[in-house]
Amino acid sequence: MRVIAGMARGIKLKAPEGLTVRPTADRVKEALFSILTPRISSALFLDLYAGSGAIGIEALSRGARFCIFVDHQKNNLSLIKENLIKTKLEQNTKLIMADAEKAIRRLAGENIQADLIYLDPPYNYTGISTVVFSIISHQIIDHSGLIIVEHASSNQQWAEDFTETRQKRYGDTSLTFITPNREYESSRDS
Repeated sequence: MRVIAGMARGIKLKAPEGLTVRPTADRVKEALFSILTPRISSALFLDLYAGSGAIGIEALSRGARFCIFVDHQKNNLSLIKENLIKTKLEQNTKLIMADAEKAIRRLAGENIQADLIYLDPPYNYTGISTVVFSIISHQIIDHSGLIIVEHASSNQQWAEDFTETRQKRYGDTSLTFITPNREYESSRDS
């Protein structure tokens, strides 16, 4: 696992041992950042379910102004910190140890509005739409921002809850891009 482009290009990142984290394949990462290129410069990037931090680090390497990494495992946050130091990208970052819902509420309390929010929950996770609705209803995404979800191509049903989406499939992995729509707030509450 390595940084593909930008200031930290080519630097190898550490990944957690075991099966708790599934690193994003390089081809998926390349495709993702090819799509995000016009939006990444000076963006506030939020990496939920950060794992090794590879996606947020890639965003920083390519010019994001700040990245918030969220993971509920202490070991993963330690690994992210190591990777940030190794890439010399630790300055404009914040690490939060919490599950996604708690982190969303905390960031809302701090009036954070990210430009790009990346979610990479476990592939079998069934609460994706709940987390996305929470992001939108707590308004931690800028009105012109973008929410990106990496998920198993077989795990598609949750995306039917959103109308402002587009999807790219890369074998067993899909990326779903969601444009925040404040109408989701009222439809979720009904």
